[in-house]
Amino acid sequence: MALILISNDDGIDALGLNILREAVSDLGHTIVFAPEGERSGSSHSLTIHKSITVKKIDEDTYSTDGTPTDCILYSVRGILKGKPDLILGGINHGPNLGSDVSYSGTVAVAMEGTLLGIPSVAFSQLDFYNSFNTDFAKSVVNWLARQVLKDKLPEGVFLNVNLPPSPNGKIKITSLGNRIYRDEISKVREKDDKFIYSLEGEKPTWVSSPNSDFDAVHEGFVSITPIHMEYTDFDMIEKLLHWEKDY
Repeated sequence: MALILISNDDGIDALGLNILREAVSDLGHTIVFAPEGERSGSSHSLTIHKSITVKKIDEDTYSTDGTPTDCILYSVRGILKGKPDLILGGINHGPNLGSDVSYSGTVAVAMEGTLLGIPSVAFSQLDFYNSFNTDFAKSVVNWLARQVLKDKLPEGVFLNVNLPPSPNGKIKITSLGNRIYRDEISKVREKDDKFIYSLEGEKPTWVSSPNSDFDAVHEGFVSITPIHMEYTDFDMIEKLLHWEKDY
């Protein structure tokens, strides 16, 4: 029987987390370990300068004041009795498309699982509160989890999945698209030598391009993007070799 570890960045009480757990309940033994509250935008942050507090809610459910990455690392390194066969993040209350993956705590769940050598998938839903189709989401999650448990994933690779607001019933394998942010920094107030700033701006858009995750979900496809954790640009290494010298 498969051991499946589930986490998110929306918190232990998030609807998407519960739906994700229900979706794979027939595939094995599921363990939920999630932050006690929302950690959206926490990226791949790890608690290293202080301890974390873990609350055991029941035999298979835990919460913590730490980050999504903490949830995975602490589970695999000691809290769980066995190594998971599969790690799932989500279902995120909103999309994680293009460069969003750099900021997402839900995607970080899959990143950490991949670094630990465990097949991992992150799930997100566009327009979650207005168009979330529970039955459709469960069907996709269950099908994909079965595929990954059967076929595994290559070393260093995880899947980033985005569910569309208006599904056409089809799946597309995609690449990360280009997000356009229009952030602005606003000074809220100042007192003496202290300044309070806020990040504001228009809603981000994207650059349309063939086979991108943005185009796919807006056309009704479930977008599945394989992401590799190898960051090295090997072509650039060759181009920079002439910089090597002795000092």
